[in-house]
Amino acid sequence: MTLVAQPNAAARSTSDAAAAATAPRFNSIELEILWKRLISVVDEAAAAFVRTCFSTLVRDGNDFAIVLTDAQGRSLAQSTMSLPGFIGCLPATVRHFLDKYPAPTMKEGDVYITNDPWKGSGHIHDVTTVTPIFRDGKLVAFAAVVSHLPDIGGKLRSNSSREIYEEGLQIPMMKLLDAGQPNTVLIEMITQNIRVPDQGMGDIWAQVSACRMMGDRLQGLLDTVDLDLLGAEVRARSERAMREAISQIPDGVYRSTVQHDGFEAPIIIECKLTVNGDRIDIDFAGSSAQLPRAVNVVPIYTFAYTVYGLKALLCPDIPNNEGSFLPITTDAPLGSLFNPTYPAASGGRSAIGHLLPAAVFKALADVLPEKVWASGSPNSSMTMSGEYGGRRYAVVNFLNAGQGATARRAGYSALSFPGNLGNTPVEMMESLAPIRVLRRAVRRGSGGRGLHNGGDGITFEFELLEDAKEASASFLMTQLKSVPAGLAGGGAGQPGRLVINGEVIDPTEPRILKAGDRVMMETAGGGAYGVAV
Repeated sequence: MTLVAQPNAAARSTSDAAAAATAPRFNSIELEILWKRLISVVDEAAAAFVRTCFSTLVRDGNDFAIVLTDAQGRSLAQSTMSLPGFIGCLPATVRHFLDKYPAPTMKEGDVYITNDPWKGSGHIHDVTTVTPIFRDGKLVAFAAVVSHLPDIGGKLRSNSSREIYEEGLQIPMMKLLDAGQPNTVLIEMITQNIRVPDQGMGDIWAQVSACRMMGDRLQGLLDTVDLDLLGAEVRARSERAMREAISQIPDGVYRSTVQHDGFEAPIIIECKLTVNGDRIDIDFAGSSAQLPRAVNVVPIYTFAYTVYGLKALLCPDIPNNEGSFLPITTDAPLGSLFNPTYPAASGGRSAIGHLLPAAVFKALADVLPEKVWASGSPNSSMTMSGEYGGRRYAVVNFLNAGQGATARRAGYSALSFPGNLGNTPVEMMESLAPIRVLRRAVRRGSGGRGLHNGGDGITFEFELLEDAKEASASFLMTQLKSVPAGLAGGGAGQPGRLVINGEVIDPTEPRILKAGDRVMMETAGGGAYGVAV
């Protein structure tokens, strides 16, 4: 079963080729100006979203994306700070809405919403809103926003959930606004089921505002250019660049195996990458089976981070749009870790999905030794919920980790890759939850040793205030056992660690913290490249 994040890929490729053949020849200066204007539309919407959101997940954690697509749901541009995985997911979500709500039925003022993992961005903690954009009564584009809400009800996000029903409120593909009129029943349902409704609904309405701003700002650009023609040109150029980059790799089958900590047994990622001319097909057959844990990776997310790894390796400078995705397919057996069946839990899917670029890099290490980099560690997070000072709180704080070294440089320390997430500021952590941060520092020496050392992780230590009530806490941490490997003889990074009151703890299960409890999280270091001389 092919994991195609964009339905009817072959039909769209033919359509793009035909459109490009009839499109006018934009000269380089004209195309660059139009492209910058297109980016300014989504970047201005992103700035508005960050300023009007209610949660630190957007404002400080950067856990969001804003994408503009054409009327068929093909991606055109995304905001500069968008998460890579969301960039790959959002256009597919738009097309899923088009399948349920055909274009002729859409009206100005409609806003669609979902957090369906299989049709959204991989887990129910991310909520997506999509708004159709009209020009003189004609549907011309879609504005789409996705962001991680502070809370979605259910259990706290952790790897211990065995099925999606434990993870929180599921929002099917629905209308949030119908011709501008709010769906009050849905809004009440969301408000009733999440722990911090003001923050959650505040972020959702900020998404709606960002989509509207995107629609308003796009009108000025439409005064000067046909969006279909511009989109066809940009997609065609991106596709040509990606195909040319792929064609530089010798035809063949390349394989890699990447291991994750797992639970009763390690989780195995088997990556088979086949290069055939100017296309790449990636098969994850042989990887671990679907698990009764919240680490399953749905097809839309599998595709997004696999494609991102290839694009970062082969064509980092070309625009992210549908054209750059067309030469690539992904595949995994139904019922496997990368193609789970409903009602699989997927709240912690990033722990596995963020290792997909590493699997791609490792597979191509022998033929692209100057481009690939050693394994790094995905970011970790800490989620807390409880009551303090007469109010309920629910917070998610991110901690970045060490990244792998390359043939040219050392690995970056305290960085999020491939997630592009920010380290939540200490001041925000302490203002939103009853904790005192004792230390947050680079974990010196945790990166692997080699010709170029791996990046260092982070040490983060805090305590629950003495006057605080008990707090529910969950820790999503990775590579506590399976360390980030080096390349070309470089050493592995040090594993991560969770310590509570001096005792090393397995982070799989949520915990109840009591007043005065002290927690230390150490994120893993990145792998080194080459043998030290």
